[in-house]
Amino acid sequence: MLNKIYDKIKKIIKENFWYLVIFFTIVIFFGMPLPYYIDAPGGLIDVSERLEIEDGYPINGSLNLAYISEFKANIPTLLYAMLNKDWEIVKKEEVVADNETIEENDYRNHLLLEEANQNAIMVAFDKANLDYEVKNRKVNIIYIYEESDTNLKIGDQIIEVNGVKINSKEEALNEISKTDTVKFKVINDGIIYERYANKVMIDGNKLIGVMVCETKEVVSSKEVNINFKKSESGPSGGFMMALSIYDYLTVEDLTKGLKIVGTGTIDEFGNVGVIGGVSYKIKAAVKEKADIFFVPTENYEEAKNTVLEDNLDIKLVEVSHIDDAINYLNGL
Repeated sequence: MLNKIYDKIKKIIKENFWYLVIFFTIVIFFGMPLPYYIDAPGGLIDVSERLEIEDGYPINGSLNLAYISEFKANIPTLLYAMLNKDWEIVKKEEVVADNETIEENDYRNHLLLEEANQNAIMVAFDKANLDYEVKNRKVNIIYIYEESDTNLKIGDQIIEVNGVKINSKEEALNEISKTDTVKFKVINDGIIYERYANKVMIDGNKLIGVMVCETKEVVSSKEVNINFKKSESGPSGGFMMALSIYDYLTVEDLTKGLKIVGTGTIDEFGNVGVIGGVSYKIKAAVKEKADIFFVPTENYEEAKNTVLEDNLDIKLVEVSHIDDAINYLNGL
């Protein structure tokens, strides 16, 4: 019986040998895992597709988030990236750190998105002089540098720093700055732990070597719903989200019928922060025929060089605070 099965398999392989060789060659060619990612110009997300605001005023133009496309490299995409100046080959450790799992990376980026969205609501309602209340602030550990000397864990929520009760990220950072050895009380999965962190030199600065973010519940006088897809994460859309919410809350339409794109983080005071991949985002905006691109001050030189070198037809506007964008659009 076994001999007959063996002979049958052998016959099939012999009759289809070259088909099988081609099949497995294609599988290896396209499916072999490589320690690289590819960054490329992505596209735009019209904020109206992610945002619902109670009694919001109409917008004639559009306000858009710019994003990059990032995907795991295979042999064909790696070869194409070598020939295409708009595609960049990125080492895996630059996307996911050696001391961080993909799940931890996703956790970090989704919490950063949540923080950005809540900051955006606060900033927009502040600028529109409308009421809101902030509840349930939580300061979370979302990344730990390899160089750090600490037993803090990703997912820890900070309760106390050096015996001082913590109610915000600002308070936590202020207390951390006071001593070289920092004692923490944290909660993780419902269990309270005592932790420590000793400051070390990282990139020329004395730090405890962790990244924190603050999540909170913002209860506003007009209901705001922000709906991102599960695949969308990170803080770089915060500034444009704040600008868009503000425009929906105010009678005068900032857009003047224009297609406006931008990028940048936002803190709860309205400051616009640096992001990655600005060149790809500008190229995505140009591809979608945008009129204006708002870029953070720290990214402006790179953005300007991209526009000049590639002779791109788009108006570049530098912003360090949301007021810069509002004042510019009001002046059109």
